Amino acid sequence: MSATALRVDGLQYSNWSEKIFRQLREGGVDAVHVTIAYHENLRETILNIERWNTWFERYPELIVQARSGDDVRRAQETGRTAIIFGLQNPSPIEDDIGLVEVVHTLGVRFMQLSYNNQSLLASGCYESVDSGITRMGREVIKEMNRVGLVIDMSHSGERSTLEAIDLSERPITISHANPHSWAAALRNKSDTVMKALASAGGMFGFSLYPHHLKGKSACTLDDFCAMVARTADLIGVEHLGLGSDLCQDQPDSVVQWMRTGRYTKGVDYGEGSAAQPGFPPQPGWFQDSRDFANIEEGLRATGFSPREVALLMGENWMRFFDQSFGPAAAPSES
Repeated sequence: MSATALRVDGLQYSNWSEKIFRQLREGGVDAVHVTIAYHENLRETILNIERWNTWFERYPELIVQARSGDDVRRAQETGRTAIIFGLQNPSPIEDDIGLVEVVHTLGVRFMQLSYNNQSLLASGCYESVDSGITRMGREVIKEMNRVGLVIDMSHSGERSTLEAIDLSERPITISHANPHSWAAALRNKSDTVMKALASAGGMFGFSLYPHHLKGKSACTLDDFCAMVARTADLIGVEHLGLGSDLCQDQPDSVVQWMRTGRYTKGVDYGEGSAAQPGFPPQPGWFQDSRDFANIEEGLRATGFSPREVALLMGENWMRFFDQSFGPAAAPSES
């Protein structure tokens, strides 16, 4: 089986273990953006980073933290998977804009401006009214641009996402979603959003989470790859990658935390339902990170050229990392 030169996953929130780290290596995954916080405050996020530091120390032959594109290249050269930290919610910066630089210093490279609900920065996709980017959100976007913390709008509403694209002076990402025209999930994105994202140089990561797939767990590899091809026709292959949203080995209590956080005493089924409140089963062709080869083969069979497959499997993400993770260039003096 041949492999592309680079494989990158734009988002996972798995129940990390030696088994999963070894599967990343078996699957040839060179880098993965991992969620280190959903609704945690800064102190709780630091505890999660401590846990990752323990794993880096325990499994140095398998994983290494990455803060830049060059770190990913070094990981690939040494046969390890680069781990890139991200936040699915701005809760770790609390209500303090100064913490944007602090979390970046700790190695965080992605931050969503909202997670389903309204945040201090933006509206989530589950709000009945999307009021757009808030006053604090405008200031935080400027600070994220300055330090090199990527704006991620995967769980945000349409207006908020379009405003973030317009306000940001650097390209943003939707790291894990699919086209709404293909699968009408609230989390999936309109053609309007996707065209705006691409026009601003942003990156879109295709999700493999069943609630985002046409047919959910029964989605076929052929249908998924055909959707990728249609999206490439719509916005250009150079703006696309994979963001699996894989939650491997997580107990259902974790999806309850993801959906509910601390905002309610009730039950929020999110993309699930009372009949299916937990994690849905993954499609058979993508059970874990060893199955990225199936997607690669499917993309080839769909008609993508070897060069296009390489872009989709990781090279587009690598270009985005190089552009995005460092501080903004200082304005030149005239």
